[in-house]
Amino acid sequence: MVSANQIALEKEDHKRDAEFMKAMHGKSTEAKGGFAAMLSKDTEANKVAVDEYFKHFDNKNAENETDADREARTKEYATLTRHYYNLATDLYEYGWGQSFHFCRYSLGESFYQAIARHEHYLAMKIGIQAGDKVLDVGCGIGGPAREIAKFTDCHITGLNNNDYQIERATRYAVKEGLSGQLKYVKGDFMQMSFPDNSFDAVYAIEATVHAPKLVGVYSEIYRVLKPGGKFGVYEWLMTDKYDNNNLEHRDIRLAIEEGDGISNMVTISEGIQAMKDAGFNLLHHEDLAKRDDPIPWYWGIAGETKYMQSYFDLFTVLRMTKAGRRAVHVFTGFLEMVGLAPKGTKKTADALAKGADGLVAGAKKDLFTPMYLMIGQKPLN
Repeated sequence: MVSANQIALEKEDHKRDAEFMKAMHGKSTEAKGGFAAMLSKDTEANKVAVDEYFKHFDNKNAENETDADREARTKEYATLTRHYYNLATDLYEYGWGQSFHFCRYSLGESFYQAIARHEHYLAMKIGIQAGDKVLDVGCGIGGPAREIAKFTDCHITGLNNNDYQIERATRYAVKEGLSGQLKYVKGDFMQMSFPDNSFDAVYAIEATVHAPKLVGVYSEIYRVLKPGGKFGVYEWLMTDKYDNNNLEHRDIRLAIEEGDGISNMVTISEGIQAMKDAGFNLLHHEDLAKRDDPIPWYWGIAGETKYMQSYFDLFTVLRMTKAGRRAVHVFTGFLEMVGLAPKGTKKTADALAKGADGLVAGAKKDLFTPMYLMIGQKPLN
């Protein structure tokens, strides 16, 4: 069994992070939607976030990427991820919704129905019951936690390293009358503040990919999970077809990492081994992207309108077509030019688009999955 303490961790500074959140986001935590919040940032603080994030990717392409580049990103994994979400959260919420993840689709099923079903499926596979004390590792703005809390009648603690997301998640919980079932805690999932054996179940939805080493975060999850409890994860992984010596493969991986705030993405075999090294009995593992579904998981970010299941999906998918992305590029640039949006908004939107292209290319070449399902159980003894 590997301990997270054996991995170099960033020193936490919650006071610094809270002060930066107030400086950059101000009252935008109270905005009704992602777009309104996006226009309410402090320009200087936003520039700091842009500089801190993109210093790890600017002028670093797949041809000249070195081990030292990746090591620099993993050393600042928490800062990299925190600033990524300082920049990207509003764009995510505006362009995708309040659940920051992908999902499988069925015929006749709307986009948001499919998102909820994906969350329900994970809760079902873990076996979450009414009254269970559950941990959501990397909870975003709380979309999955609210859905799973309503679906199972459990109590969920959301762990998040980004103060802005915690503020928005807390407001949404109040709005939906779920404050009694949900609470959100600031923290680094590589060094959790919870006592050993605290939770009946733990889940993570496309969040632990931000860890510098998967075994580190999985080991912390193992520690805080009660004996006999289960941990379920949808993990972002490169498939075992990925070849790091192949320039095209590296280019796809780096595009995904830059566009999605990732310091070090690994392969399926490494992900499985990380679960075992953390101490879990691996009950089930499967790439759900390999299921014989009539609609590919990536259709929305690919802008493939032929897969739309309802007119309500049109607004979401249109923004992801080539024309839609070009419009966002021009529009965010215009907002910056006239001073309505802070400098760096267009650069962030362009990075998200680059990441989306990498995700689609990775999926079509069978190099990447965003939904490698693993269910692990902590032994009773």
